[in-house]
Amino acid sequence: MANINVNQFRQIAVWPVQLMPVRVGQVQRHWEVLDAHGAAGRWRPAPPRGIGSDNRLREDEYKEFVTFLPYVQRFLYGSAAGQESATSPAGRSIYRYERDDVRRVRVTLVAGAEPIELEVARVELLFFLDADIALLVFEMHAGGLPLETVQDLLFRFARAYPGFWEEDGAGGNCPHRVELCDAQGAVLAASDYADRDHYLGFSARHGIAPIASHWEFLLQPLALERAGASGALRYRQLEYYRMPLMAYLACDDPHRLTRAQFVRLGLVTSPGGTDELPYSASTLLDFEREYCNDTFWGRGGSHARADTRMIVTDVAMIFVGNHADRFFSHPERGLLSQFRRQYLWLFLIAHFHKAALLSMSDELAVAMDRLAVGEPESVRAFKRTIRQVMEVFLRFTHRYWFHEVSNQGVVAEVFDRLRRQLGAAELYDEVRAEVIDMNNYLDSDSFRRQANTVLRLTVVTIFGLVATIATGALGMNLLDETHTAFARRLSIFSGTVIVALALTVFTIVRSKRLADFLDVLSDERVGWGGKWRSFTQVFAPGRRRPLSRG
Repeated sequence: MANINVNQFRQIAVWPVQLMPVRVGQVQRHWEVLDAHGAAGRWRPAPPRGIGSDNRLREDEYKEFVTFLPYVQRFLYGSAAGQESATSPAGRSIYRYERDDVRRVRVTLVAGAEPIELEVARVELLFFLDADIALLVFEMHAGGLPLETVQDLLFRFARAYPGFWEEDGAGGNCPHRVELCDAQGAVLAASDYADRDHYLGFSARHGIAPIASHWEFLLQPLALERAGASGALRYRQLEYYRMPLMAYLACDDPHRLTRAQFVRLGLVTSPGGTDELPYSASTLLDFEREYCNDTFWGRGGSHARADTRMIVTDVAMIFVGNHADRFFSHPERGLLSQFRRQYLWLFLIAHFHKAALLSMSDELAVAMDRLAVGEPESVRAFKRTIRQVMEVFLRFTHRYWFHEVSNQGVVAEVFDRLRRQLGAAELYDEVRAEVIDMNNYLDSDSFRRQANTVLRLTVVTIFGLVATIATGALGMNLLDETHTAFARRLSIFSGTVIVALALTVFTIVRSKRLADFLDVLSDERVGWGGKWRSFTQVFAPGRRRPLSRG
């Protein structure tokens, strides 16, 4: 089969990272730290979505807005609801930042190959209110690329660091070189995938994998969290080093793509033969049912040449269609516009859900690792952390957790497929169960402490009853000291107070032993010998021994 040309190609890499909290026990506002950098930083707040110079929406922006259900609109755009003041800066859920210094990216896929130059359409950083998550969004595009080159770009480009190295020293499955350039073509940052010594040494020193230099450049002033890191904004990796991605391929005739080529695109594997599957045929029997939305694929009549296929997996969302079809390729009214707007939001929401849940699960695991049961301060810190995570999870559930985002059939189906591929619902249930288990532990620990306190108070009350009756006898003229000297009366009073205080302290200190003695004393099955042995245990030195009732 002749080579297939991709007339228009777009790739959007989405990289979720976990941010370190900037305030302990408070609602997180990481973007305020970024704002503090001012002119020193390359990032600047992005203008509100959909607000043009004439203070009205464009048609494609309006179509994006009405795609979503009202509660999702409030999340995405900060629109007000009833008496809410969600349009105020403090009420928004998403804070978008952008940079425009990177205008081109030059990619050399393998050593000796001609570099491919792509235009950069978007570099954004998204923060979320009260969530320790940031999403880096990097969009690039080019035209007139062979399908095999597009497959290789998808396979190699969006990698945070190499997983291994080839015999010649090149980063395994990574581009030979990536250069981020300004509008004049000057290189701002370049990849270092082949610097094996750097990656091995960094991992040995810090116990984490370093980030490739060009991705590290894009995230600045965010710094990778490690021992000795001093940046105010620090991040950790959450998932696999391959970033989730979206891709748009406009071809002359998408029907020329073989099933194997669709499989390689959807599963983001390396290029291969036109009919060569990347995995066994039995493994891929249900590929179309599991991963493809074919609402607009396989039609007959006049629509046949305008067929469009959407492939949705856990790491990718791929659109393949006909370049000559306005429904697919029109930049404002076609699927191209929806790909960059509505469907990008679907992708961001789904991956934000997963990242936020992974972040909360990680916080719970770290809290458990730091817990030292025998150290009171460690226990108190553990309780504070768990309560904070519980509060964050509750706010996440009510602010961000959507089962549905749209009533439009294709959009709703794609979002459902995304959530299913990412396992979002199962992960939510898992984190919810972990939070409930932690909450049950805190409750049971509180009940135990309350029970111990009540037990001690009960023992003190019982034994204090004897002292109360005895001292009350002093007021019955048992000892008539009314006419004695004041010093004698003061000494009797002081002695009574000291004895009562000593008995009270002794009762509290030995409250558990006294409680055991009272329990044995009230047990009719225990003989007087056993009761006496139980009584002597109250005064025995050292740790108390288990008392026999036989």
